[in-house]
Amino acid sequence: MKKIIFGIFAHPDDEAFGPAGTLIMEKTAENEVHLICATGGENGTNPDEVENLGEVRLSEWRAAGELIGADSMHHLGYEDGTLSNNVYLSIADKVKTIVTEVLIDKPDIEVEFMTLDPNGLTGHIDHIVISRVATFVFFTLKQADARFTRIRYSCFSNQDSPESDYSWLYMDAGHAPEEIGETVDASEYLAQIKSVMNAHNSQRGDRDSLLARLGDKVAINHFLVKR
Repeated sequence: MKKIIFGIFAHPDDEAFGPAGTLIMEKTAENEVHLICATGGENGTNPDEVENLGEVRLSEWRAAGELIGADSMHHLGYEDGTLSNNVYLSIADKVKTIVTEVLIDKPDIEVEFMTLDPNGLTGHIDHIVISRVATFVFFTLKQADARFTRIRYSCFSNQDSPESDYSWLYMDAGHAPEEIGETVDASEYLAQIKSVMNAHNSQRGDRDSLLARLGDKVAINHFLVKR
């Protein structure tokens, strides 16, 4: 049975600097991939000092989505750095609407969500909020719809991140092997993964830092899994 995967993220590069390899593999397996991004990333790093960083980053996100092969992409219009309890249910309503519309006339298909580690991965509050929202929407819809099978949370292993880091925000150490529910090796798509990452040129500092730390292991994706 083919699947539909909804990738629900906070910023325009979250799909690229985390589970890009898995998203590419899902498309290669002829599954549908739909990307949802809450913000425009307008408060990210701006090495080129452009005036319209949000527009630039959304353009980069669309280019990355095309490289992944996304079937649809949805920007929710929230400001980078402002996700909180105040907009939690508003985001959830928008995500529910998108998911419901995509699933119309698709009664016999498996549905999965993909989002970020509930700890925020890097500690960014926007990451934490979008992870909680995705979880809320998934289990709310799953109550009455057997098509919803699992939600995967992109995370680091403790081999890749052995210690907590507070050089920027507080970032938890990675997860132990027994906590990780799935590991995906997308090494055969490494060149495509790097192309997706390179699409986010405005955030090249974060890209280069991640590549310096993980190297070709950026193609190895780890997930926590809930069903």
